[in-house]
Formats: sequence, structure tokens, C-alpha cells
Amino acid sequence: MEGVKHIVAVASGKGGVGKSTVTANLALAMAAEGYRVGLLDADIYGPSQAQMLGIAEGVRPEQAGENRFKPLEAHGIQAMSMAFMVDVTEPMVWRGPMVSGAFQQLLNQTVWDDVDFLFIDMPPGTGDIQLTLAQKVPVSGAVIVTTPQDIALLDARKGIEMFRKVNVPVLGVVENMSLHVCSNCGHSEPIFGQGGGERIAAQYGTTLLGQLPLTLAIREQSDGGRPTVVSEPDGEVAQTFRSVARAVAQGVSQQDGDGPSISFGD
Repeated sequence: MEGVKHIVAVASGKGGVGKSTVTANLALAMAAEGYRVGLLDADIYGPSQAQMLGIAEGVRPEQAGENRFKPLEAHGIQAMSMAFMVDVTEPMVWRGPMVSGAFQQLLNQTVWDDVDFLFIDMPPGTGDIQLTLAQKVPVSGAVIVTTPQDIALLDARKGIEMFRKVNVPVLGVVENMSLHVCSNCGHSEPIFGQGGGERIAAQYGTTLLGQLPLTLAIREQSDGGRPTVVSEPDGEVAQTFRSVARAVAQGVSQQDGDGPSISFGD
């Protein structure tokens, strides 16, 4: 794609596992590592990146020629979402072909400004958007987000298998909501089970990129438009995201053989 060096899809087999939160923080972590980063919200029915990045409702992208648009900027990254085009309170009552068409317009009519990594926040499932992406653009790799419980892992497996069927390398798995630590007493408990991310990574010969806790702060920061990597850049969670970002950059470099010429940091 013009203006884009590498495309990384962030996906999950099911909703509710924190994929959009992980995508926003991963994009911001990659920017903190020194890369130029874009974020495309491909969830046409339920776009959430505008709120997560703190972009006010009703803000629209500038036109850049006929039927082309400049991405909006937030926290140092470029962003595009269906939320910038429509009233987010109105439901998108569309059939599959219309959704695929809208996604292709966002993908092809956005004028990305020389980004090293374009992260695509995929909708849940293994349907039209996923197939359109695999068929229309060269995807450098995919990151799978899951929670540790068996039900989520069932769907995460489908996500991995789908990307393999369309020859998109799976760069690794991010296990979200791994451990809950009580803010009152400090007791920690694996509410959704233990070791799920490790098991699925081992089963499919891929990497467990990182494990993230279930905390109130992550949710509050995302809802407030200042994700954790921006709100607490020196915190443990932000450092986990930066570690994941470095692993993704390394994985893309190994897949392509020509990763961006920027050091991965310490």
C-alpha cells in the first residue's frame, strides 16, 4: 500500500477479549519505540478506536484530493475509523458486501503519511473483513488476542487457522486479562484460568508475546481516551506493551527480511 511499509492485523476469534484496547496500546507502544505508526479501525459495526484515542465525536478527516482523506492524528499516531465518517450513535444496518466495501474504502482512500507499521483493529470472527484484507493487501503478519479461558481459546484457534489458510504469518499471541490483582488487599487470582496463551502458542508453534493483567486502570484509561501506554508510560503494563511491540517488529523483520531500519531499543 502507498505510504505503508508493513501491515499488521490484530485479531481475535471472539469479541470481549480486549482486542481493541490491545491494538491501541500496541500501536502507541510501537510509536514510543521510534516508528511511524498508523491505526485503522476495521470494525465497521462497532468502531471504538476514536474514543480510545480521545478523538472527539463529530471530528471529520480532511480531504486529500477526490475521494481521498487524510488520517486524523492522536498521541503521535495516524488513525482512520468509520467513526470519523458517520454518526456513531446510528447503527450500521448493512449486509456483508456493504461492510466489505466500506472497509476497502477506508483502506484504499486513506492517505497514510509514510508509516512503518499500520495496525488494523479487526472485527471479531473470521468473515468478510478478514477475507477482504487477506485478498486485497499484503499483510506482514497477525497478532492474536485471547483471554486464558477455554471458550476464548476455541475461537482464538479459529483465528490462527484462518490466517494460516490465507498465508498470513501469525506473529504471536497476546494473553489479556491473565491475572486480577485486588486493589484493596493485593490478592491475585487468575479469574479466567491459567496458561491458556502458553498452550495455544505451543500448539501452533508460535510465540506468547505478552500477558496483560485485568485491572481497573487499563479500562478507565482506554475509556478516557488516554490508553495506558500514554497515561502511565513508565508503568509495568506499558513496558509489557513495548516488549510486545519490539517482538512484533522483530517478527515482521524476520518474515519480510527487510524490517524498518530503526533499532529495537533496550
